[in-house]
Amino acid sequence: MMLYPRNLLPFFLFLVFVCFGTFSALAQEEDDDLDTEVVTVVKPYTPTISDAFKVKETPVLNDSVTTQKKAVEYSIFSVPVASTFTPAKGKAETVEKAKPMKLYDNYATLGFGNYTTILGELFSNFELSRTDQAGFFFRHNSAQGDIDGVLLENKFYNTSLDGYYNSRQQDLAYRIEAGVSHELYNWYGLPDARIPFTAETIAGIEPQQTYLGAQVGGMLSVEDSFFEKMTAKLQYVSDAFSSSEFRVSAQPQFQFPLSEFELKITGEVDYLTGSFERNYANTEALPYGILIAGVAPAWVYTNDDLTVALGAAAVVGLDTERSETDFFIYPRIQASYRLVDEILVAYAGADGGLRQNSFYQFKEDNPFVSPTLFIAPTNELVDGFVGLKGKLSNAVGYNVRGGYRSQENRALFQLNPYKGSSTSFEGYENGNSFGVVYDDINTFSLFGELQVQVSNDFSLGVNAEYQQYSTTNQAEAWNLPELQATLFSNFNVTEQIYAGASIFYVGQRFDLFQDTTGASGPPMTITLDGYVDANAHVGYKVNDRLNIFLKGSNLVGGNYQKWAQFPVQSIQGLLGATYKFDW
Repeated sequence: MMLYPRNLLPFFLFLVFVCFGTFSALAQEEDDDLDTEVVTVVKPYTPTISDAFKVKETPVLNDSVTTQKKAVEYSIFSVPVASTFTPAKGKAETVEKAKPMKLYDNYATLGFGNYTTILGELFSNFELSRTDQAGFFFRHNSAQGDIDGVLLENKFYNTSLDGYYNSRQQDLAYRIEAGVSHELYNWYGLPDARIPFTAETIAGIEPQQTYLGAQVGGMLSVEDSFFEKMTAKLQYVSDAFSSSEFRVSAQPQFQFPLSEFELKITGEVDYLTGSFERNYANTEALPYGILIAGVAPAWVYTNDDLTVALGAAAVVGLDTERSETDFFIYPRIQASYRLVDEILVAYAGADGGLRQNSFYQFKEDNPFVSPTLFIAPTNELVDGFVGLKGKLSNAVGYNVRGGYRSQENRALFQLNPYKGSSTSFEGYENGNSFGVVYDDINTFSLFGELQVQVSNDFSLGVNAEYQQYSTTNQAEAWNLPELQATLFSNFNVTEQIYAGASIFYVGQRFDLFQDTTGASGPPMTITLDGYVDANAHVGYKVNDRLNIFLKGSNLVGGNYQKWAQFPVQSIQGLLGATYKFDW
């Protein structure tokens, strides 16, 4: 039997089928007349796939001789070896820590300057417990005057003593404050450029005025309560001419959180009573009593970029001396929207209220007022503003704002008329004191501020405000400047030497001089030129307890007039030291 290789068998079968097909085709060509045949298929053709045999990975050997592997045994011959290597001990890397600043609970300051200026301060704080503190602050500032060209005594002093008590518990905190003050000033601003004062007249003028004040107040805040906090204050002031004033005020605040908003309610009670022994015409006494009470609810909404407070204030004003009552409604709206992170924030608002004027506030703003003032509140109809603020960089911040304010019965300082030379006149009746007049005024304002934090050792800031006044009855907005600007800087020269400087500019103002004797003619408007006041200070830290400082004021020089006919001291210097300590 002949065997064919497995790779030739398919080829051989192919030839057989080709020859068989060729033979059949030739047979059909030779006999075209074939009879019809019937082919019966007994069993259909069913193809199958041959079984596949997987080659075993480990074939079975049919060797007649097998070799037995020889077992191999391993062993280690250990010999001790002497070693002289000793590893060095590891050492953790250290970081230099800055020496913590020592904080002291007390400090004392004492300084002396030209014009026989004396500055003294003493502050002390006591830790009564982990939650309670108490302390006091004493301050004295005085100068003998000696202003060039001034004919009357012009010394002053201001002494005050304030104390406090703080307590912060788990759910509430409160603070109690109390203080007394004693001040002395002189009405030294004679109109000597317009009135020929004789030496005898000047010797007969007693220009001294003293103020005595006392106050007590406090604050109470509660955590996790609808009652948020409350502030209250009692204040008393009197002078050397039997004038007196008493004021009590309180402002409670409530907060009610809702689903998406907060409801805040602020209350106000402000009662003022007092009297002056006489008016400037010396025709009657001037008693006054004013009660202001109001409530201001506001809806507050806050999200990541937007904060809105929509509210209004309902206020009742009662004049107890004249038995007059008025009712007012004021807007209380504020909104801010962050346009570009902290780079650009837009804000706007509208406010208003019945503002209490008082003898205490008038003498704080202008210590040369006469004890003959007519006291009445100011009705601030609206105080609207819109602005932009943010940061130009991490070191530069800015704020620009425009505003409009409409006020009824706004108080303006104005020179009192000159009554003539007489020994029966008081020391403030020589055209050398100020009274108060009221007018309805609309004010348009523009404000801009830029602050630069160059480094931790140097900062610079500048701001300016322009205000345009529209009066109703008065010829001018007396003693109100249209332009004010400030430039200030603080810097550290070394770790021990620090310094700072500030420059203030106050623009032109106007006042009115009147002579009741008629010798100087009709009332005349006085123009007060704008002035620049430059101040600087430098200090040396001897150690963490002792600082030595030198301060200079009005370094530009010149006896400019902040108030008409009242020149200020020229270049002033003050040398002093501050010592910190613990009891």
